[in-house]
Amino acid sequence: MTKIKLHWQILIALALAVAVGSWTGPDATLMGVSAYAIYDFVGTLFLNALKMLVVPLIVASLITGVASIGSGASLGRLGGKTLLYYLSTTLLAVLVGLGMANLIAPGIVDGQPARQLIGLDAETASVAEAVQGRGSADLLGIFLRMVPTNVVEAAARGEMLGLIFFSLLFGYFLTQVQGRGGEVLLAFWQGVFEVMMRMTDWVMRFAPVGVFALVAKVAAGTGLAALQPLLLFLLTVLLGLAVHFFLVLPLLLRLLGRVDPLRHYQAMAPALLTAFSTASSSATLPLTMECLEKNAGVSNRVSSFVLPLGATVNMDGTALYECVAVLFIAQAYGVELSLGMQFTVVLLALLTSIGVAGIPAASLVAIVIILGAVGLPAEGIGLILAVDRILDMCRTAVNVFSDSCGAVIIGRSEGETGILTATRPS
Repeated sequence: MTKIKLHWQILIALALAVAVGSWTGPDATLMGVSAYAIYDFVGTLFLNALKMLVVPLIVASLITGVASIGSGASLGRLGGKTLLYYLSTTLLAVLVGLGMANLIAPGIVDGQPARQLIGLDAETASVAEAVQGRGSADLLGIFLRMVPTNVVEAAARGEMLGLIFFSLLFGYFLTQVQGRGGEVLLAFWQGVFEVMMRMTDWVMRFAPVGVFALVAKVAAGTGLAALQPLLLFLLTVLLGLAVHFFLVLPLLLRLLGRVDPLRHYQAMAPALLTAFSTASSSATLPLTMECLEKNAGVSNRVSSFVLPLGATVNMDGTALYECVAVLFIAQAYGVELSLGMQFTVVLLALLTSIGVAGIPAASLVAIVIILGAVGLPAEGIGLILAVDRILDMCRTAVNVFSDSCGAVIIGRSEGETGILTATRPS
C-alpha cells in the first residue's frame, strides 16, 4: 500500500478540522469532556513538542553553520546577502499591503466609515492592558535583547534575538580555536544538530493529528459568523498576502534564484501547512529546515544560517498585515492619512515587524505603536480582533515561505547547483 505523503496528510487533516470544528462548536462534549478542551490539549501538546526542539536546533544549526562558513569575509558576505533579502522582501510586502488598503478601502462601507457598522470587540480592554506602556521605545529594546546578560535565561524565556547573537559569536570564534579543542567542539555541535533533525522527523509523524487539533480549535471557537462583519478587511489582507505569496516571491525565485517556483512550493508544502496550523514561524523552524535540505536541496551551510535569522526577523506577512490593519482602522474612523503619514506607516511597519517579535502579542503591539505614531486611538485594535487569529495563521505561512525563498536565492548566489534540480517529494 502506497503511503500518503506528509503534505497530503496535513491537508486532509486541515479540511477535516474545519468541518469537525465548525460542527462541534465550543460547547459540544465527548464523554463529558468538552471537545474544545480536547482540541486545545492535543494542539498544545503538539505545539509544545515543536517548541521543545527550537532552542537546541537554533543554537546547533547557527554554530555549525557559521563554523562551516569559515572566514570573516565569507560570513560577512552571507550575512549581508541575508539582511538585504529580508529588508527588501519585507518592504515589498508592506508596499503591497499599502496598495491593497488604498485600492479596496475596507474601512469604508457604502461611502461611510465602518466603525459604527462593525462595533468594538468586547476584548478591547484586555488588549489595551496587554499593550499598556508599549511604545516606540520598544524598538530600542531590540538592541538590548540582542545582548543577553544570561544566555541560558534568554533561552528559557524564548528570547531568540539574544540566542542568535550568542550563537553567531560562538560559531565565529569556534573557527579561531585551533587543534583538538576546536575539532571536538565542532563535532559536538554537529552531533547535536543531527540528533535534533532526527527528533524533528519523529515529532512530525504526529503532525496531522496536531494540525487537526489546532485548526479544529480555531474553527470551533471562532466560527464563521464572526468573520462576516469584517469580511472586506479579511479579504483585503488575504488578497495582499496572496499577491506576495503567489506573485512577488515566485518572481524573485525565478529572476534571482533561477529555479522553478512550482518545485519550491512542492518542496515546502509540509512546512507551509504546519506554519498555517501553528501560527508560529519559530515552532515551524525544524520542519522548514528539514524541507529545505531534504526536499529542495539547499545546503546545511546556508539553511542553518539563513533560516534561524529569518524565523526571528523576517516577517513579510506580519508587516503587510500591520500596514493594512492601520489603514483599515484609519478609514473606519473616518481619518484620511496623507502621503507623509502613509510613509510613516510603511517605515514603522518595516521596523516593528522585525523589532517586536520578542514582545507578547507581537503584531497587536506593533499595530498599537503605529496607531500612536499617526494619532489614531489604540482602541481601534478592537475592530480587528475577531479575525486576528485566522489572519495570523495565513501571514505565518507567508513568513515561512519568504524565509525559504531567501535560503534558495542565497544558496544559488553562493554557487550551489543542486537546489530544486529535481522534485524531491516528502
